[in-house]
Amino acid sequence: MSQSPDPTPFPLDHLAELASEAGRGDRPALLLKAETLNHKALRQRVAWLSGWLRERVPERGSRVATWAAKGELTCLIPLAAARAGLVHVPINPLLKRAQVAHILADCGASLVIGTPSRLARLHKDDVPHDCAQLEEGDALADAYSFAREADPSRADPDALAAILYTSGSTGRPKGVMLSHANLWLGAVSVAHYLNLAHDDVTLAALPLSFDYGQNQLLSTWFAGGSVAPLDFLFPKDVVKACARYRVTTLAAVPPLWVQLAETDWPLEAVSTMRRLTNSGGALTIDLAGALRRLFPKADLYPMYGLTEAFRSTFLDPALVDAHPTSMGTAIPFAEVLVVNEAGALAQPDEEGELVHCGPLVAQGYWQDEARTAERFRPAPPGSRYGGIAVWSGDQVKRSADGLLHFVGRRDAMIKSSGNRISPQEIEDVAIAFEGVAEAVALGLPDERVGHAVHLVARGTKDESEALAKHLMRELPNFMQPRTIHWRASLPLNANGKVDRGALYRELLENRV
Repeated sequence: MSQSPDPTPFPLDHLAELASEAGRGDRPALLLKAETLNHKALRQRVAWLSGWLRERVPERGSRVATWAAKGELTCLIPLAAARAGLVHVPINPLLKRAQVAHILADCGASLVIGTPSRLARLHKDDVPHDCAQLEEGDALADAYSFAREADPSRADPDALAAILYTSGSTGRPKGVMLSHANLWLGAVSVAHYLNLAHDDVTLAALPLSFDYGQNQLLSTWFAGGSVAPLDFLFPKDVVKACARYRVTTLAAVPPLWVQLAETDWPLEAVSTMRRLTNSGGALTIDLAGALRRLFPKADLYPMYGLTEAFRSTFLDPALVDAHPTSMGTAIPFAEVLVVNEAGALAQPDEEGELVHCGPLVAQGYWQDEARTAERFRPAPPGSRYGGIAVWSGDQVKRSADGLLHFVGRRDAMIKSSGNRISPQEIEDVAIAFEGVAEAVALGLPDERVGHAVHLVARGTKDESEALAKHLMRELPNFMQPRTIHWRASLPLNANGKVDRGALYRELLENRV
């Protein structure tokens, strides 16, 4: 690895200029189905799209949401919105109408751009009264026919650039506020420790609404490489894309890695691979071994991150064989501390909460002071950065050799197929069903998806089948319970509240 990267943040849209400034403007930047954009074309279209956005949404700081599959628009707009002085709000394409309506209302979007089928699902009351709706094809056509360039922004790096919505352990999704500096330094950091180069090709298979997914674009373009966006239905689609685009960098979450490890990989899909990255859950020893055998020449990077701090840790590929379950150490620009119950820095092998400090820490949750105060608190004594830190809620310990190891979570958050799922979000939808008096959503360990969602519902009559149909209408697929357990009563703790721990232990003991 080269010397430490430059910690100076810049406006995010400057990423569109870097390759051309380095004399690599003719190299590929975005590999679309119908065409390939080089870095000069990328810069030009970002400039046109930002000029059109500035005309369409003139008030600086306004929120522009996208609800669409991966493509030219969703790849360019993070930079274009930043150049136009706007705040981008990417919406997970898998979300259903109710979740999207909440996000649009919560962020106060001035414009939502999406595919025709998705926009057609929205009701009149789902969209703020002053929010315009526009189909993505029309948006691009308008922008390119408008063809007025917006100059690179001179935004304050601390200005808000994006809001990424993520589930918490309670309540509806909350918007994590990320600045130009957060996103810029996140791109610099990841490009540095992954050793990305101008001849790298990244397959963007993860949702761009995730911090991990969005960083696929930003870190690759910072390094002058190219990105191939992919929406896929089957693991074999990923394999075919790796062969077609001669992919060098593939990022995934453990459930996808499990499927990919079980898929046949021809030599042309493996031969160009330089690195594999994992986040969204830990790799098992067996899975890490399977990937090392499948891609013997590629480096494997286990990583850990949270949206509130973009990225946090990575494990050096040279240590994977000896420490396959470790989270590694802090990435550049991050300070990761382990704080014990007494509020002091934990000793080696002492369990404590992971606390992330430094310039990658987000600005809090959009218009939610209460939940911001819970998670974003002053850095603990001993931090070299000080200021505000992210208290993750994740329990970890640091071994004597300095490597971090995940222990568990303090809250009830469910992690399934790389998605953070709020139990309360599922419970609220279940309780809205007429036959349900109480509901508890739990995540049980599952080798393929991380956690499998189980729902325990209380009612006088077993309505499991009708409840399942109700949940399918109202919740995205990744939130659907694998099993609904119908009960006439639920166990209570000493305070008269539902004993979630007792339910969890019971389901764990009785599962097949």
